Amino acid sequence: MTRTTLFQFLVIGPIILGTTAFTIGVNHIAQSAEPVNPLLKEYTIKIDPSALKPPTHWHVPGITPLIWTMDPVNMEAYKTTDVKELRLKPGSYRFGTFTFDFLFKVTLSGTLEYSETLDQCVEGRGTQALTIRCSHTQPYPQDPDYHK
Repeated sequence: MTRTTLFQFLVIGPIILGTTAFTIGVNHIAQSAEPVNPLLKEYTIKIDPSALKPPTHWHVPGITPLIWTMDPVNMEAYKTTDVKELRLKPGSYRFGTFTFDFLFKVTLSGTLEYSETLDQCVEGRGTQALTIRCSHTQPYPQDPDYHK
């Protein structure tokens, strides 16, 4: 064996083999990783109730501080003047103020769905941003919050 051949055998050979072994190890780890349950994945959903007049408080029960507390002055519930980002898993949720609430869903792909009857007051279907424009949807003896 010549010096060059010996060098290639002793030095270059293990480097190539080491790289190959590392690549095989990484592929094995990637293949053996357990699939993530799509119901456990969290998505960032923006909630924007800033168009509501007059300003009030809002909540998503089980996720944010509740609006129904004993001390409305010092409550921790979010104000409608605040736009917040919530980390939500796929499932059904309820947005609520003191005068208006509705159900919405976060889909497995992380987008929003809600009833088409809310289209006059809510925007964001198929996106990750929920915008609330009306303080009520029930018929009241006053002008509606939305434009006809």
